[in-house]
Amino acid sequence: MNMKTLMAATIAAATLGTAATAATLDEVRSRGKLNCIINTGLAGFAAPDDKGNWMGFDVDFCRAVAAAALGDADAVNYVTATGKTRFTKLRSGEGEVLSRNTTWTFSRDVDLQQTFIGVNYYDGQGFIVKKDLGVTSAKELDGASICIQTGTTTELNLAEYFARNNMQYNPVPIETNAEARENYLAGRCDGYTTDASGLYATRSTFDDADNHVILPEIISKEPLGPVVRHGDDQWADVVSWTLKALVSAEELGLTAENVKGIAEKGSNNPEVNRLLGKEPLQGLEAAGLEADWAVNVIAAVGNYGEIFERNLGEKTPLGINRGLNNLYTNGGLHYAPPVR
Repeated sequence: MNMKTLMAATIAAATLGTAATAATLDEVRSRGKLNCIINTGLAGFAAPDDKGNWMGFDVDFCRAVAAAALGDADAVNYVTATGKTRFTKLRSGEGEVLSRNTTWTFSRDVDLQQTFIGVNYYDGQGFIVKKDLGVTSAKELDGASICIQTGTTTELNLAEYFARNNMQYNPVPIETNAEARENYLAGRCDGYTTDASGLYATRSTFDDADNHVILPEIISKEPLGPVVRHGDDQWADVVSWTLKALVSAEELGLTAENVKGIAEKGSNNPEVNRLLGKEPLQGLEAAGLEADWAVNVIAAVGNYGEIFERNLGEKTPLGINRGLNNLYTNGGLHYAPPVR
């Protein structure tokens, strides 16, 4: 095969591969449901209520994507996964979005061929212990037994932290947060380590929450965010801009309560009008989105701040201060690219 023929064959193969994979939005619409991969159970993020309905911060993002793609936030099938199985389930096609407190890392992005579409929660790894252990710092845990979820970034972070501080520990491996909770409460480990948000979530389910202390040390950066498969840029754009729309909505003062009224009347802010479909927005056709996609998203779940406060905020059992998860105008790290 000469060079010209080889190049033509390569281009044809690449085109065929793109056509074969760039069909996620069509598949979701043909099914009429979004398959969204979530945690097996983590209070505030993804957990069933007393009627069996999934609720939480990560669940609301699934609903937002369904609203953007299908116009119906309730059109979601929830697929549960552990830390070990989440990427396998995404790659095998069991879900189109992974919305499950997942840390963005180099190896996951490149080696596992996943596409992280943004950060929806800035977190860091911490430790929880019982008050009667008498420990006030993670540096006092030398020789302690620590419950640790397998298949997570926390395993390596824990090993590196203890090595860096010349300490020893006995790992107690677990696979789910429920298993960690059971082992920790039963005294099979002196402490439990995971993302600080997960510690607050777990503690909120204890009958004696005040008898458990989250230690002050944060030993890692854990930028958490939704994930999609490599190979379908259109779908990645839909999911990514769903997240950006939630942040933009908070920046622009759009809420679940007022968005439809503003969309109907229009605004004196051109960016609001472009986001809500009152003025043309270049790229909507390429993304496969309807003009009112963002209206559907915001009306269904609210803006980013509403989602945070409803599921995780200081008035919830978790009681998490927004901190780094505030808008940049309020000292946090969140802001969205311009809608233009």
